[in-house]
Amino acid sequence: MFERLSRSWDLVKASAAVLREDKELLLFPVMSSVATLLVMAAFLLPMIGLGALDGMGQGRVGIGAGSAGVWTTGKTLLAFLFYITQYFVIFYFNTALVGAAMKRLEGGNPTLGDGLAIANSRLASILGYALIAATVGMILRALQERANFIGKIIVGLIGMGWTLATYMVVPVLAARNVGPIEAVKESALLLKKTWGENVIGQAGMTAAFVFIYMAAAVLAAVVLVAAIASKSAVLIVPAGIAVIVGFLLIALIQSALAGIYSAALYRYATSGEGSAHFDKTALQAAFGQK
Repeated sequence: MFERLSRSWDLVKASAAVLREDKELLLFPVMSSVATLLVMAAFLLPMIGLGALDGMGQGRVGIGAGSAGVWTTGKTLLAFLFYITQYFVIFYFNTALVGAAMKRLEGGNPTLGDGLAIANSRLASILGYALIAATVGMILRALQERANFIGKIIVGLIGMGWTLATYMVVPVLAARNVGPIEAVKESALLLKKTWGENVIGQAGMTAAFVFIYMAAAVLAAVVLVAAIASKSAVLIVPAGIAVIVGFLLIALIQSALAGIYSAALYRYATSGEGSAHFDKTALQAAFGQK
């Protein structure tokens, strides 16, 4: 267990080495975050409007069941459309990131345009996968809302299994021009081969960033307390902005490393090739017999 965790952590450090050499990869999480916020803003007003209509309808005497049903259906459809759009944005930029990372691992020098070109060539498949993911997400959410305590645990485990089984979908889409269903099938088949480093590698990365976030939180507290103690807006405002920017930067780095890591896992699992940063011997040990 500890040996595998150590190997996986070495692969995470290799991901960091790739990011240090190609900091442009950070732009993909940045664009994804901005686009995600824009999508949320675009759906916020209609959602508020439907909520207001729902409240007005419940307050009116003699409201028909049909009208209430229309409002409920409208909210459900809007939520489903939001899920599809949000997933599409996330998968689009993740595909661009992983595609560019694969080029880097192959010895190339990818640009922002290279990654976006890969994602643009997979638009139909990315949209199809977003539709699948949104459907599964809505179904699991509906089941969890109606389940008892034990049922919620079971649904949670199903959701975890789905997440693991589809972990390699984005690398598959980035590497091959295939449909979303085939990508999901291939990802599930690769799960057994990459099981240990998939799960433990993500756990190792998460654990590392937990410590990073904790250290950042302590530093942020010290900075904010010192700024507030000064009672000067000239210090308080910049301190608050610096703290927010710092946490955002950590989150962006974590997202970029996750994309690079998945690219390396997929590349070795399918081709057996290492790279300048991901030593083939280490990868062979990582993907040896489980």
